[in-house]
Amino acid sequence: MGIKGRRRALPAALLVLALSAATGCDSSSDTRLKPAAEPAASEARVCSEPGSGPAKAPAGAVTVDPAKPGDLAAKTRSRPAGTTFWLEPGRHRLDKDRYAQVLPKKGDVYIGAPGAVLDGRRTNQYAFAGSAPDVTIRFLTVQDFVAPQNEGVVNHDSADGWVIEHTTIKNNSGAGLMAGARQRVRSSCLKGNGQYGMNAYKGNGRITGLVLEGNEITGNNTDDWERKQEGCGCTGGVKFWAVDGADIRGNWVHDNRGTGLWADTNNNDFLIEDNVLEANDGAALIYETSYNAVIRGNTIRRNNWVEGRKYADRGDNFPFATVYLSESGGEPRVRARTDKIDIYRNVLEDNWSGITLWENADRFCNSPANTSSGDCTLLVKNTKRCVRPAIAAQPLYDDCRWRTQRVDIHGNRFVLDKSVVGCTVRCDRMAVLANYGTYPDWSPYQGERVAEAITTKQHNRWHDNTYVGPWRFVAHDPSRILDSAQWQGAPYLQDAGSTFRAQDGG
Repeated sequence: MGIKGRRRALPAALLVLALSAATGCDSSSDTRLKPAAEPAASEARVCSEPGSGPAKAPAGAVTVDPAKPGDLAAKTRSRPAGTTFWLEPGRHRLDKDRYAQVLPKKGDVYIGAPGAVLDGRRTNQYAFAGSAPDVTIRFLTVQDFVAPQNEGVVNHDSADGWVIEHTTIKNNSGAGLMAGARQRVRSSCLKGNGQYGMNAYKGNGRITGLVLEGNEITGNNTDDWERKQEGCGCTGGVKFWAVDGADIRGNWVHDNRGTGLWADTNNNDFLIEDNVLEANDGAALIYETSYNAVIRGNTIRRNNWVEGRKYADRGDNFPFATVYLSESGGEPRVRARTDKIDIYRNVLEDNWSGITLWENADRFCNSPANTSSGDCTLLVKNTKRCVRPAIAAQPLYDDCRWRTQRVDIHGNRFVLDKSVVGCTVRCDRMAVLANYGTYPDWSPYQGERVAEAITTKQHNRWHDNTYVGPWRFVAHDPSRILDSAQWQGAPYLQDAGSTFRAQDGG
């Protein structure tokens, strides 16, 4: 964790959001308590029902011939910036050199006819590369490229302002797609790629204004990188690094090997809403060493069965969760549309455990236990300041560590049927906890300081939720397993106004 890698027509809910944006209304700022009703999220079945491009070349477009290998790259080189290219039906190929990628110019547009495929033939590494901004790709299938680990096939160099719509990116090695600032990915299929469906990582700066809307993201990490490099934290349906502002809505993220959506290291200002996160081997969502997010209206079901079971079978009592917040919280000093992590109006059904809020007492800037090595918090620009004796006093005592704080979990519905999940133990947890600090020897966070803070002092609250099934709760550390009465009682005082029942009575 922390190693850099490093539809159809939009549903009504998305159209409302678009209208809100057009009129200047911030839909994400409405965090008033909503009832724990089932959200209206539905599957974006893009991969089986892809959009179809124009059967004839648009006016003024340059036609690309699939019978001529290298025609797309050659015509791109010879035409001025802002050209529209129409790829005829058929299988388009690049030259056989592994670096024979297309290098768009600013504002170029690539449109595929029905049946147009750009095929890397397991020979070419990249499909579209270079630093040109504002490139558009629509109605095209991009397949069978062999990008190296941590690199991507489409927008290889993370150029800014790209638009990817009604496009299928499948069966590639590495990441199917990289991301730049202001990138919009809509109604596209990211399927069966070797490492990520998309890797949002820009090595020379932060990514701002990222939009993922109405996509199907499925079956990624076919190369099983976590097995090849245990603990690499380098896989998932989508991985986000240092993204400042992302709207992730209306997507169907399912059946990925590992995590569905994973935001890792200094991400901020995420809106994650109206998605279906389903049947991913690991967590549906990890938000790690990051800040300020709204997570609402999502349907989250049957996730974490593989990874949760693996840890339980080996006797690990950590509450591995389907929504996992690791050293992440609300921070008013970091500008965003919210100053907390607000989790509401979601339905979590038959996952391996629920929501875990975790803070590693030994993970902070300059600590050898910081797996985001070399990174510090957004509050401390100079990592070298986080040393003793200064780190033992304010403000560095707080600012040199990512803190799980100001998390508000309300109006959600949590359903668990152990016979569906196929488990008897350790799949029924909701948790807020930390470890006992021990490392390094100069750490000011040793002992139970962090466990006490995350549990009772950092404004992490569950309230007004609905629980169906045999839920248990973990507080302070993995050994404190509570029933609902203990969870609601002192000193934890969680889930005021919530309801609990053993089974759904309809």
